[in-house]
Amino acid sequence: MTPAFWRGRRVFLTGHTGFKGAWLSLWLQRLGAIVHGYALAPPTQPSLFEVAALASEMISETGDVRDMHTLTEAMQSFKAEIVIHMAAQSLVRASYDEPVETYATNVMGTVHLLEAVRHTPSVRAVLVITSDKCYQNQEWVHGYREQDALGGRDPYSNSKACAELVTSAYRDSFLASDRLGVATARAGNVIGGGDWARDRLIPDLIQAFINGVPAKIRNPSSVRPWQHVLEPLHGYLNLLEALWNDPKRHAEGWNFGPEERDARPVKWIADELVGCWGNSARWESDGGEHPHEAGLLRLDSAKAHTYLSWQPQLSLAEALRWVTDWYQAYARGDDMRVVTLEQIGRYQAKVAA
Repeated sequence: MTPAFWRGRRVFLTGHTGFKGAWLSLWLQRLGAIVHGYALAPPTQPSLFEVAALASEMISETGDVRDMHTLTEAMQSFKAEIVIHMAAQSLVRASYDEPVETYATNVMGTVHLLEAVRHTPSVRAVLVITSDKCYQNQEWVHGYREQDALGGRDPYSNSKACAELVTSAYRDSFLASDRLGVATARAGNVIGGGDWARDRLIPDLIQAFINGVPAKIRNPSSVRPWQHVLEPLHGYLNLLEALWNDPKRHAEGWNFGPEERDARPVKWIADELVGCWGNSARWESDGGEHPHEAGLLRLDSAKAHTYLSWQPQLSLAEALRWVTDWYQAYARGDDMRVVTLEQIGRYQAKVAA
C-alpha cells in the first residue's frame, strides 16, 4: 500500500457504520482520503462508529442500499473515484431469521451499488466485499481458491455467492474498460476491537468476561480462518491501488485470509482469549439446538501473496492480544478514537518494516 496514493482520494464507502466499515473509515481518514459513508444507523449499541467519533472527519450519510435512487444520487453528487461496498446483512444466524432481508440487502443491494457505479462516470475502481463463506463448502482440509465453486447452504452464505455472480455479470456486461476496474474480496473471520454484533464469538466472549459469567460457545470444534480486521482491510487497500493502476489485470475475485496455521477451532480461540483476559474469565459449551453452520473452512490466499505482495502481519495470538487491549481500554474509559488509531499506526509500521 502506498499511503500517498490515498491522500485527497474521494472514497465512497457503503456500510461505514458497521464493524469493518468503521475500522476502514478511520484508516482512510488517517491516510488523508476524503470519505463519504453511506449506511444505515450503527447496527449495535455501543458501536465503533460512535465511540471512535468517526463522523467528525468524514461525510456520513444515513441511507439504505435497497434505495437505488438515493444511493445513485449520493455517489454522483460526491463525484466518487473509488467505491467500496461493505453494506450487508453479515450474520449467518440472523439470515435464518430474516432470509428475505438478507437477500434484499446482500444481492439487490449489490445490484443497486453497481447500477449506481454504472451511472457515475467519475468512478475508477470498485471493490465489492463478500465473504469466505461464498464458496460451496465441501469441508475440505485445504483452503478454498478463487476458482473454486461458489455456493452456500444458509441464506447469508448463499447471498454472498449471489453477490459474487452479480458483480461478475455487471463487470462483463457493463463495467469492463481501460479506466474502470471492478473486483471482489473474500476475507476470513475477522476479529478486532469495537465489534458488538450479536451471535459472534469474540463479542460474546468479551461480554461474558466483562459480566463475570461463563461464555456460552456453540460449536467449539468448528474451524475458521481467523484474522485481525486490519489484515483484510490492508489487502483491500492494496487491491484498490492495483485496480486503479491496471484495471484489466486485477478485476476479478481475491482471497485475503490468514496463514494456514491460524485456521483454528473455536475452542482454541476461546482458551487463548481467556488467558489474555484473566480475571477468572471462562467459557462453557452450549449444547442447545442451533442452525447449521459449516464445521471446517479455510482460505488459500496465494494469489494475493503472489500478485499483490500482500501478507498477513499479525499471528493469531498477537491479534487476540490486540483485541484484549482494545476492549480493556474501552472498559477503562479511554479515548477509543486514539486507541484505535494507535493500533492502525502500529499495524502500518509492521507493514512498512
